[in-house]
Amino acid sequence: MRPTVIFDLDGTLVDSRLDICDALNRLMASRLQPSFTLAEVTSFIGDGVPVLLQRAFSARQLEQDPAALSDFLTEYEAKAAERTRPFPGIIPVLDELRARDWQMMVCTNKPERAARLLLEALGLCPYFSALGGGDSFPIRKPDPRHLLLTLAKTGTSANHAVMVGDHHNDVAAGLAAGCQTIFCRWGYGEPSDAPGVRIAGAPAELPKLLEDALAGMVPVSSK
Repeated sequence: MRPTVIFDLDGTLVDSRLDICDALNRLMASRLQPSFTLAEVTSFIGDGVPVLLQRAFSARQLEQDPAALSDFLTEYEAKAAERTRPFPGIIPVLDELRARDWQMMVCTNKPERAARLLLEALGLCPYFSALGGGDSFPIRKPDPRHLLLTLAKTGTSANHAVMVGDHHNDVAAGLAAGCQTIFCRWGYGEPSDAPGVRIAGAPAELPKLLEDALAGMVPVSSK
């Protein structure tokens, strides 16, 4: 079976904070609410759009209205790739992994349609054999079934896969699914979210860390 890496999307493959922030602030403006800072919006990211909106409306001491989710997605999908870019060094890593015959997938809490639109706009779709979005299944990360069901799209087992992400949800889902797991320091989370797993300081470190992970080498703790 081919070695497989499952990537998170936002904060791992791409820096999407600016477009998420812009879409959320357009939504809030339509509700006559003040804008959020980029730092505030970054703290909302990681658990899917419904939770992002819950956090945003709660921060403004508002009840979330029934149209907020569809209105946000309309705003976001229209300009999802306007300022979003792959993190520096990610494309060379994807090219190297493809040359080494790694199978690559994306498992993200972002809705599947929005994730697919973003990957297509950035020209990243050809790298990936499967996509599991936040609404592709009844569950999402940190539930390990989100990863397992994404893997099942290609008949891949967890013991041939490595989860790579920047959020504690990625770490929790990867470990519970039985996958080797790598935490990315360039994303939106903190190393404290990833006790006992391998930590990549830069994308260029990923190919070796991935090989080591599947070889069963013991991870080195990073502080």
